[in-house]
Amino acid sequence: MAYNGDDGGGLLSAGGVLSIVVGAFEVIGGGIMVALVSLDIPLRLELLRCLPRFGGACSMADLPTWLIIVGGLFVVLGIIAIAGGVSAMRRKRFGLSLAGAICAFIPLNLFGLLAVIFVSLGKREFETGD
Repeated sequence: MAYNGDDGGGLLSAGGVLSIVVGAFEVIGGGIMVALVSLDIPLRLELLRCLPRFGGACSMADLPTWLIIVGGLFVVLGIIAIAGGVSAMRRKRFGLSLAGAICAFIPLNLFGLLAVIFVSLGKREFETGD
């Protein structure tokens, strides 16, 4: 059912904006992680000395590989969050909008949680009934 505009709700717009903002930060943060390792920029690892090594299964030599994997994952999640935020702003696809908000929430971000809540509450504002 299409949204008729009676309530004047801006929850969906707020959820879309939050998804776009969080997605942009995910793309930037993930890109920095990948760039640090790919460009061979020296990392300051003093903070990692106090972390357990998981019984010898993980060493400091494995850190660049994990940074590339996590950074790449953040970039992908950020792109989906941005696409979902744009979809929410246009009120076209509820599924993509909700998926984008969830991708914004996956790194356990408060703004991502708010995006999921706002997009879920604004479901009736979409043009299609998907």
